[in-house]
Amino acid sequence: MGLFMDQVNDRLQRRWNLSGTFWLTSLLWIVTLICGQSATGSVAFAQDAESEQRVVWHAYRGAEEKALKKLVESWNEEHPSQPFKLLFIPYEVYASKVDNDIPRGNGPDVFISAHERIGQWAASSLIEPWPVDSLQGYHPKTLDAVKYQQKSWGVPLAYKSLVLFYHRKFVKQPPESVEEMLEVAQRVTDAPAGRYGLVYEAANFYMHAPWLTAFGGEVFDKEGKFALNSPEVAASYAFAEDLVLTRKIVPEDASGSLVTHLFNSGDAAFAINGPWFLGELDKDLDFGMVPLPPLAKTGLPASPFLTVDAAFVSARSTHKEDARQFALYISNHDSSLIRAREGLQPVATLSVYDDPEIQKMGQLMTFRKQLDHTLPMPNRPEMNAVWEPANQALRQVLRGSVEPAMALKQAEQRYGFYTKPAPEEQPMTPLLIGVALLLLALAATTVMKFRDGSLWAEMKANKPAYLYLAPAAVGMILLIVAPFVVGSMVSLFAHHNGEFTYVGLTHFLNILLSREYGLTDPLSFYFTLAVTVAWTAVNVFFHVSIGLGLALLLREPWVRLRGFYRVLLIIPWAIPNYITALIWKGMFHKQFGAINGLLVALGLEPVSWFSQFSTAFAANVATNTWLGFPFMMVVILGALQAIPRDLEQAAEVDGASWWQRMRHVVFPLLKPSLVPAVILGTVWTFNMFNIIYLVSGGEPDGATEILISESYKWAFTRQQQYGYAAAYAVLIFFVLLAYSAVTGQLKLDD
Repeated sequence: MGLFMDQVNDRLQRRWNLSGTFWLTSLLWIVTLICGQSATGSVAFAQDAESEQRVVWHAYRGAEEKALKKLVESWNEEHPSQPFKLLFIPYEVYASKVDNDIPRGNGPDVFISAHERIGQWAASSLIEPWPVDSLQGYHPKTLDAVKYQQKSWGVPLAYKSLVLFYHRKFVKQPPESVEEMLEVAQRVTDAPAGRYGLVYEAANFYMHAPWLTAFGGEVFDKEGKFALNSPEVAASYAFAEDLVLTRKIVPEDASGSLVTHLFNSGDAAFAINGPWFLGELDKDLDFGMVPLPPLAKTGLPASPFLTVDAAFVSARSTHKEDARQFALYISNHDSSLIRAREGLQPVATLSVYDDPEIQKMGQLMTFRKQLDHTLPMPNRPEMNAVWEPANQALRQVLRGSVEPAMALKQAEQRYGFYTKPAPEEQPMTPLLIGVALLLLALAATTVMKFRDGSLWAEMKANKPAYLYLAPAAVGMILLIVAPFVVGSMVSLFAHHNGEFTYVGLTHFLNILLSREYGLTDPLSFYFTLAVTVAWTAVNVFFHVSIGLGLALLLREPWVRLRGFYRVLLIIPWAIPNYITALIWKGMFHKQFGAINGLLVALGLEPVSWFSQFSTAFAANVATNTWLGFPFMMVVILGALQAIPRDLEQAAEVDGASWWQRMRHVVFPLLKPSLVPAVILGTVWTFNMFNIIYLVSGGEPDGATEILISESYKWAFTRQQQYGYAAAYAVLIFFVLLAYSAVTGQLKLDD
């Protein structure tokens, strides 16, 4: 956010010299100073003010963190005049903090991170290039990973890749080829009994990489163009489809937790996974590890993606030379030996693997052997736009709904949408004039009210009320108004490689005119709006209906244990919704879910819940209904208890039926409490991101996305198109504003 403000301010100073510039610039900077970190949702980890302070960021935990701390302490003892401070940054916010803090001078001197974002960081001038001649003794694959545009950008420290795990109960000798592995897997597989020859997350493009490379496929060609739409990649997708749908060697919809469960329980012969899998395995499990075997059909190795953890020097560091020396220090032979022995890291320094103690560590040596046959994860900025279309195409193929060639053609088209050039820059003069006139109008109105004395008199007369409301008003300004103003400003800019370009209303026109997508395409605003409205209407209907029914039942004195039932029924709402969403996600699993298990017990066919819109939408609705009805039940039950039963009894004496008593007595008295609850529930449901993201994930093919989840994807999975995402958010605000105005008018009319 600070970078955005820097660029806006610079543009203002260059293009506008009138007094309006002062007012607009002041407003923007005040907003930034007040809510800059609140708007980004992060907490600033600033360096100490002293110039001697040097900071290292990392996201390691456990043994890896202990080993790194030991190295920092050792450095500080050897270099007391150049001390480094180690700072842990949670992985979930790591990338965003690098993007936001370094440009503002609050970032680290050195930070340790995976290499995938090197292209983006280099293009945004966040990291320093590294002298190639200083990088000696590292595995060539790890050096390739930290190169971008013929330059090296970091010091390789450690790496991660997939390997083959095998259960010694089924496998006595590791396979020499993929075909041999599949023969063993076929003999072991008994899908009806829940036993599989091979388990891995088949619908995850990262996990699919070994088959991609074994068939000769690639993500980008030599010219840097999207290369997934090729016969080789289509063959790899068809191979995965054969494993899952035809041979049924691999379970459908396999998640990470399911892979772990099947391998731990002895219901899988092979598993493809990475070093993180070791921490999930039972201690007494009899298993082995080997590099992935080659595919005999093509003669090519099954090379998984390689992720390299590297030390990067911040471009804004004031101690760059010290930072370089520290990065080399923690990657030298002795330090790497500590990280390998104590941190159990597969390190990039080759000399470590000559150590006799390391050679006895079979797990590390397995990853070292696999390192020779890996594909460094592309670090181009465009890679961020590959994951979604590649995963979507893979899921289409594994559902059997689309042929591999057609799925990859659609993936290429979507990749083109996500990487389209930014809109043309527009002159800022109209914006500046508009904002200046608005500020002048507000200032003139305020001055007039003070001059005629009406505003001042009102403030003096209601001074206690203003004092009571002040904390809430300040909170509203800081947490709602200011972020909304900043977000609205961002919607007028296009973001590319860390730079913001003013494009005016182009984003809004592209969205509302549906210039790039057909109206029935899931990427269309109107398609997503229709899904969002349907999602909201159906959910609110069930919330109110079920809540009303349960409230009417629980108010009856003849119902025993009413207090117990009330507590029991409030639990779905009390439990964090993301936990509930993950539980329901598992219940909807095609092969191992409780819901399909019930259907099979009733003699019905299991349903692939996320393979078509109707069932995926139903799964989302069922989950959110479970979460939402308790709130309505509590509100309605409280309102019912305030209605005298004498009124109903009098109506009953007059001969009114149960429905007539409800319609003419109960419902009118419920309305003052129910209408605000329905409005609030509608707004909550309209923006219920967690359920969509965690249950259906937008499947199939993005058809069940709602506006808020679509906005999230434009911001974080589609080339960081923050302006486009902000425009979505502004439109969501106006849709809800219109809804509130309509419902408020209806209430006034009543």
